[in-house]
Amino acid sequence: MVRPEWGAPSPEFLTWAPKQRRMAAENHSTLVDFILGGLTRRPELQLTLFLLFLGIYTVTMIGNLGMMTLIGLNAQLHTPMYFFLSNLSLVDLCYSSVITPKMLVNFLSEKKVISYAGCMSQLYFFLVFVIAEGYMLTVMAYDRYVAICRPLLYNIIMSHQACSLLVAVVYIMGLVGSTILTGLMIQLPYCEVLITHYFCDILPLMKLSCSSTYDVEVTLFFVTGFNTIVTCLTVLVSYAFIIYSILRISTAEGRSKAFRTCSSHLAAVGMFYGSAAFMYLKPSTVSSLAQENVASVFYTTVIPMLNPLIYSLRNKEVKAAIQKTLRRKVV
Repeated sequence: MVRPEWGAPSPEFLTWAPKQRRMAAENHSTLVDFILGGLTRRPELQLTLFLLFLGIYTVTMIGNLGMMTLIGLNAQLHTPMYFFLSNLSLVDLCYSSVITPKMLVNFLSEKKVISYAGCMSQLYFFLVFVIAEGYMLTVMAYDRYVAICRPLLYNIIMSHQACSLLVAVVYIMGLVGSTILTGLMIQLPYCEVLITHYFCDILPLMKLSCSSTYDVEVTLFFVTGFNTIVTCLTVLVSYAFIIYSILRISTAEGRSKAFRTCSSHLAAVGMFYGSAAFMYLKPSTVSSLAQENVASVFYTTVIPMLNPLIYSLRNKEVKAAIQKTLRRKVV
């Protein structure tokens, strides 16, 4: 039975949902439609949330597409740092687009339904891009380390071939991690259909399974732990060397300039890893559903919107490229 706090269901929904549960329970089949609980239990907030997230998604699309276009059109930004930033914008754009459009549709729908195939596809591509995001931020930290600590060898170490290889590794890690986790989720039988979340994520889906999810939980812990430790350790070591090199610079102006090249990246790293670690590196009983939703919203919709803003507002080269592009358009 649908809980009353999720809003008054229609007669069609009351007959449809129990039927889906019964089919899953009797056949132990995963081939059922799921119901997405959404962000709120208050129907009167649906339109307000729709407008809010439509605005966020619009800014995300404009910001990340604009950053990619800006880097492509300006020769002075054709450097390894901006090559990685362009790929970060692509990742942000993709993994926000995996979740937000469906969430917007559900804000205006009475039956917030997603098919089994659609749910598993959403999970797969979300994991691809969220893992890739972590590794892309790590590659960018390594790039800053080479630029500040090995400036004379920068063009040799960060050659076009090396940059392309690093980006390829980023996407490969995303594909491998997502394939492992989604493959395990596909093998689970599901007896319930109500996902108490606004998209198909691993933790809410595991709660619907008819069988033990121990193998999935252990694999999730090790995959998430491995990716987090590798990326975080690389970022921390890179910035340890960066800080040491900055402190050795004799002039305050030089130290300030060196730090400015890293500040935007540090802000992006802190936001991403803070929210992701809160979601996945904790026991399931530690936080409430509301806290998990807030953390999820932050790293699935807010961070992809903020990243291009952070890099454009705090970067003189990007500001100069924007002004140059605008002047070119006016002329």
